[in-house]
Amino acid sequence: MSPGPGRTLIDVRPLRTSPVFRRLLVGRTVSVLGGFMTLVTVMYQVWDMTRSTVWTGAVGLASAVPTVVVGVFAGSWVDRGDRRRIYLFNTVAQAVCSLLLAVQGFTGHVPVPGVLALVAVQSCFGAVGGPASGVFVPRLLPKDQVAAGLALNRVSFTTMMLIGPALGGLLIGWAGIGACYLVDALTFLLGFHGAFGLPALPPEGEPSRGGLHGVLDGLRFLAGHSAVRGALLIDLAATVLAMPTSLFPLVNSERFGGDPRTLGLFLSAISVGGITASVFSGAVTRLGRPGPVMLLGAGVWGVALAVFGLMTDPWAGLACLALAGAADSLSVISRSTIVQTHTPDALLGRVSAAEQIVGQAGPNLGNLRGGLVAGWSSGATALVSGGLLCVLAVLGVGASTPGLRTGARADEAPRAAPDGP
Repeated sequence: MSPGPGRTLIDVRPLRTSPVFRRLLVGRTVSVLGGFMTLVTVMYQVWDMTRSTVWTGAVGLASAVPTVVVGVFAGSWVDRGDRRRIYLFNTVAQAVCSLLLAVQGFTGHVPVPGVLALVAVQSCFGAVGGPASGVFVPRLLPKDQVAAGLALNRVSFTTMMLIGPALGGLLIGWAGIGACYLVDALTFLLGFHGAFGLPALPPEGEPSRGGLHGVLDGLRFLAGHSAVRGALLIDLAATVLAMPTSLFPLVNSERFGGDPRTLGLFLSAISVGGITASVFSGAVTRLGRPGPVMLLGAGVWGVALAVFGLMTDPWAGLACLALAGAADSLSVISRSTIVQTHTPDALLGRVSAAEQIVGQAGPNLGNLRGGLVAGWSSGATALVSGGLLCVLAVLGVGASTPGLRTGARADEAPRAAPDGP
C-alpha cells in the first residue's frame, strides 16, 4: 500500500514537538542565507579588484584550507567541552569577521590578501562551529525524528543555496559590497539567537583526550565502524569521482552552443531537484532504513550525471541534473542520519568534523579531477567516466558493508561500541 500524501511530504514532527529545534532551524537558515550572500560578494569584490581568475580561485582555497586543517583537531576540541558554548563563541567570532569585511567593503582600502585573510579566519571559526552543531539534532530530537530533522536542515540549506547568491547580487547592485557583508553579520546574530536557548550539551561519556590522542581515537572509531566508514566513503565516491561543477562551462560549449542562459540553469536544476526531493522526503525518513536509501541515491547521482554527459537536448540535460540533485539530497540526508545515529555522543564532534572535511575536500578534488580528465579528453568524457566510476564505487562499498545493504533502522542503531570492519 503506497503512503498517503501526508506521509510523503517532509516530516515536520520536529517543528511541532521541539520549540528549541524550531528556533535553531530558523536561526541557522537565516545565517546560511547570509553565508551564500557573502560568498558571492567576496568573489565579486576580488574579481573587481584584480580581474584575475587566479585570485578568484584563491577565494575557494582561503575557505577550504582552514576548514580542512583546523577541522582535523576541531572535533577533538568540541568533544572536550559544552558544544553549545563552543558554537555560540564561534558564531560571534564569525559575525565579527563579517563586520570587519563590511568595514573594508565600505572603506575600500584593504588589499586582496587582506580580504582573503579575513575569509580564512572566518573559515577557521566555522571549522570549529560546524562539528559543535553536528551534535544538536541527535541530542534535541528522539531517534525516530533525527532523519526528519536532518531533512529539514537539508531543505533549508538547499533553498538558501538557490536564493542566497541571487539575493547577494541584487544587494551588491543596490547598496554595495559593504552592505552585503553587514547583512551577513546580522544573520550570524540571528543564528546566535537561535542557539542561545539550547541546553548545555557536554559530551555524554568520557570526554575526548587532548591533542593528537583525541584525533586518533576518532580515526580508530571510523576505521572500526563499518556503517559510518562506508557512509563517508560513499560521500567521497559521489564528490571526488563525479562532481560536475567545473565541467559545466565546457559541456555547455561542447553540447549546447555556449548559451550563458543554459549555463546558469545547470546549477539551478541541481538545486531545484534537491529542494523537491527534500520536500517529499517524508516517506524516506519515516522508513528508517538510511543505508539502502543512501546507496541508491549515490548510485542514481552517478547514473544521472553520466547520462547528462551524453545529452544534446538542453531540456533533457536539465532533467538529468534535477534528478541528480534529488538523488544527492536523499543520499546526504541518509548519510547524515547514519553518522549521527551510529556514533556515540562522546565521539560525535570528531566524526562530524571528519564529515565536514570530506564535504569540503571532496567537491574541490572532484572539480579538479573533472578538469584534468576534460583537458585530456572532453567534458562529456569526464562526466560519463566520473558517473560510471561513482556507480562502481557505490557497488563496491555496498558489497563490502552488509550493514548498509540490510539497512539497520536508525532508531535501533548502536550508540556505544563500534562494530567490526
